[in-house]
Amino acid sequence: MARYGAMLVVWMLVLGMGSAWAVEGHFSNPGFVEAVVENGLAPEGVAADGPADENRVIAKGLASWYGGKFHGRRTASGEIYDKTAFTAAHKTLPFGTLVRVKSLRTGKEVVVRINDRGPHVKNRVIDLSGAAASALGLKSRGVATVVLLRE
Repeated sequence: MARYGAMLVVWMLVLGMGSAWAVEGHFSNPGFVEAVVENGLAPEGVAADGPADENRVIAKGLASWYGGKFHGRRTASGEIYDKTAFTAAHKTLPFGTLVRVKSLRTGKEVVVRINDRGPHVKNRVIDLSGAAASALGLKSRGVATVVLLRE
């Protein structure tokens, strides 16, 4: 009887790991997760593009924006800041890195190029140019929760 109990535990572990691997995108068949989602077999909250986007996530947190008084001044990369360009400041990403910024409130997305250092305010993950902030719909609010994705 104990032998059957041990076998049951092993099967539960195998089945549990199999579903975890499917959700995390570890199967070599890229269409597997999409098929699971389309057939209604995915756990709640798992989208067809979930695993692919999860691999692209850089950070999630608050974004702010800067504009007026910095327009025309030199950025940390040496270029002149243009509030009408789709650029951003990040603390560690290399200059020239393209980042997709998605607002969790509006669902809007923009692609920005990192050309400055910042934000210099605690708990912020990125400072956007005025144009990028407007496109995301966060300019009037000042800050918004965003996800940063590798482009």
